[in-house]
Amino acid sequence: RSEISIFSPAKLWTVQTKAAGRSEEKKGRIGNANSEMSSKENCRNELRTAIRQLSDRCLHPAAKWAAEQLVGIEQDPAKFTPANTRFQRGSSSIRRRFRTNEIASATPLTPLAGVSYVSTPVMEEDEAVDNDFYLLGKTYFDCREYRRAAHALRDQTAKKSVFLRNYALFLAGEKRKEEESIELTGLGNSEPTNCELITIERELSTLRKNGTIDPFGLYLYGLVLKEKGNQNLARMVLVESVNCYPWNWSAWSELQALCSTPEILNGLNLSNHWMKDFFLASAYQELKMHNESLVKYEYLQGTFSFSNYVQAQIAQVQYSLREFEQVEVIFEELLRNDPYRVEDMDMYSNVLYAKECFSALSYLAHRVFMTDKYRPESCCIIANYYSLKGQHEKAVTYFRRALKLNKNYLTAWTLMGHEYVEMKNTPAAVDAYRRAVDINPRDYRAWYGLGQAYEVMGMPFYALHYFKKSVFLQANDARLWIAMAQCYETEQLQMLEEAIKCYKRAASCGDKEAIALQQLAKLHRELGRFEEAAFYYKKDLERMEAEEREAQNMVEALSFLAEHCREMKRYEEAEVYCARLMDYGGPEKETAKNILRGIRGDTSLPSMDVDHFRP
Repeated sequence: RSEISIFSPAKLWTVQTKAAGRSEEKKGRIGNANSEMSSKENCRNELRTAIRQLSDRCLHPAAKWAAEQLVGIEQDPAKFTPANTRFQRGSSSIRRRFRTNEIASATPLTPLAGVSYVSTPVMEEDEAVDNDFYLLGKTYFDCREYRRAAHALRDQTAKKSVFLRNYALFLAGEKRKEEESIELTGLGNSEPTNCELITIERELSTLRKNGTIDPFGLYLYGLVLKEKGNQNLARMVLVESVNCYPWNWSAWSELQALCSTPEILNGLNLSNHWMKDFFLASAYQELKMHNESLVKYEYLQGTFSFSNYVQAQIAQVQYSLREFEQVEVIFEELLRNDPYRVEDMDMYSNVLYAKECFSALSYLAHRVFMTDKYRPESCCIIANYYSLKGQHEKAVTYFRRALKLNKNYLTAWTLMGHEYVEMKNTPAAVDAYRRAVDINPRDYRAWYGLGQAYEVMGMPFYALHYFKKSVFLQANDARLWIAMAQCYETEQLQMLEEAIKCYKRAASCGDKEAIALQQLAKLHRELGRFEEAAFYYKKDLERMEAEEREAQNMVEALSFLAEHCREMKRYEEAEVYCARLMDYGGPEKETAKNILRGIRGDTSLPSMDVDHFRP
């Protein structure tokens, strides 16, 4: 008080104003923090209720996904206890390392709170009498006695019972379809179908027309329509389902599978909810819109800071961008937090394979084998291990085992095609790649593999067709442009101008294998365009110097540039290149000395004493 009493009234007012401003700023920060924690608490409450409802309807994959997101939400620091932070320990290091907040903040995204069109997932529950039969049917369902479950619920009319009865029939039909597929293998019969689809469609379409169907019934109806090939109506029905009940990730996943182009995705009439951002992030990733997908996932990390799913999806985006170092760091952290995780580990094995990390891949293969050796991902990881060791027959055996467990396992078909190429079994490779593109026509790796296979068979026109499909799907991959350029260079085609265009695209896409610049220089030299050739030789030389690499390409570039500069009468520049060539022995040194003698004969300028260098 004694210090303030000596201030003038004006100064005292200033001090009080600043103090009040700091107090308001502090209150604002506290208010924002409280609002953020309230938003996260709302998400938790929604997910907790959704998990119970999804589990009650035997939608176990969707319930598992929701539970993983629930524990992935950052806890209120005031409520931290060792029990509720055990699952989150260590995960934030990835977030700190790879976040791009400045990108995410510049992009308008769906708010996480305050705009939910359904605030909490409250569904009408069935009557107690009906519930007794429902419990019986659910018990049979959990024991995978699907037809028995449907029979137990045959006379029940409550929405929950109707859904589970039809869902049980659907899975019974899928089970029979798989059995028929195994029985008819090699007999040349047509692909078996789910014989229950017509019955389920008839009942659910009637309920939808009457307005008595619930969001789960809409999800199943959309799934049936998708299986029958009615994609437009399936999209419409699934949009209705997620708009009414957005917490069913299985419905979002089926909707994503029907969005094959950005135009279809943008045309969906989706209401605002934070689940929409998860959907868009995944859809962008599938449509190769990697930067947009990464921005979405980085934004979601603001709330789901410790979600292993979000981190794994970020790793998948980074994998598509060939940022293998970052992918490896993320998966190492994921395995520390979730040591028995098998999901997505096949992608991690691809990274270890590309980096030729024998010991790490061996350890990963042993780990997943001990965890669950009959998962398709486990078989794929073990196959990658054998492939890296050069044991391609064993690799094919494990890829086939993966496909027995899941015949639509895209990665296994593509990688098995690669193995057949290594084994010089081109027809089998073509068959594997074709199966891959049948499953997912947007898989650029399978189209690229088909191009390679036909190139090996000496059919460049076919190869070119498939290379074009691959670069259309993955236009920022330099390897694909280089493969197409090499196809244009073959004796049958000799379309060098087109090859030059492809090599230019490869160079602009960051050609890490350093092929494009060298080939551009050679092609321009072959076509007599020496100035353009000199330009690309210089760029290639600068790249090799920056990477501190010594290669035969450097000798070739120096020799051409020295000779070219001499012909263009840029003698001083030519002497610089010759001086560098002198550091090499053999014919390169003699070439440099001959050029220097030519320069001395062409001009009276002082030149290097070539006789000083010993032959």
